[in-house]
Amino acid sequence: MATYYKLKIEDRLQIGSSYSRSIRRMGKIPINYYYKGEENRNFFIDQKELYQAVRSGQHVFEVSINNETVYVMIKDAQYNPITEKIIHIDLMRVRRTEKMTFSLPLILEGSAIGSVEGGIVTQVSNSIDVECFPTDVPESIAVDISELELNAVLMAKDILLTEDVSLISPEDTTIATCNPPKAEEEPEVEELEEGEELEEGEEPADGEEGTKPTEEKDDDKKEGPTKEEDEKAARQAEQEVQNGPNVNKDDEFIFIGIFAVIVSLLGVFDDIYNLKWYIKLFFQIIFVSYPLY
Repeated sequence: MATYYKLKIEDRLQIGSSYSRSIRRMGKIPINYYYKGEENRNFFIDQKELYQAVRSGQHVFEVSINNETVYVMIKDAQYNPITEKIIHIDLMRVRRTEKMTFSLPLILEGSAIGSVEGGIVTQVSNSIDVECFPTDVPESIAVDISELELNAVLMAKDILLTEDVSLISPEDTTIATCNPPKAEEEPEVEELEEGEELEEGEEPADGEEGTKPTEEKDDDKKEGPTKEEDEKAARQAEQEVQNGPNVNKDDEFIFIGIFAVIVSLLGVFDDIYNLKWYIKLFFQIIFVSYPLY
């Protein structure tokens, strides 16, 4: 005879949000119990005990109501959105002689044939719905994928179930696939037709028609000075060395005028301050050394 985890539940004498909050502060969780043909009842359970029952992995639990042993399953649970702790559960009574629907997790076992050939196995569905007796609910369903070939699909109808367990999910539900790895696609280079020009900013690919070889680009470079230009520049330089720099006539007249004014001022200041002779000589040297052409 199968054994079941026994839950210790207590009657909840009051209902309402304020009373539910008060028992939660005491570490208790409110419970709604229901079964077809019977009146719903309210209980509460210790939080730690409920977590231990959930961790046991069982789907059906044993409880005592009015000194009668009944079997229940957790039909629904509410969680705190911040702490994610259970704050309320619904218990539904089950009959061990009546089949019920359960959602069970799937575990892939074995090594697929397609994976040996380089394929990648992907699990698409993590659970399926089955119908069975509450006393025969397995913790999970093992799925053998050893015969899964490359580019093949394993469906829910391919899962081997025991006689007392029947499939409720659609038979064509995809459980796992084995596909080859995706190859990286290289960008295609479109060849230009004869006479077609490239768009602005677009560079031609190597070997495309309409492109010019590198040698032609070298021919387009600017040429250096010719021999005639070099000879003309040499003659101008030689003439400047022989004749001296070419002074503009306007600059010459301006310089003579400024110098005449300075000489006149020196004559005036010489009579008053008796300037030394070497200052006069300095300005005379400047005047004589300035080339006049």
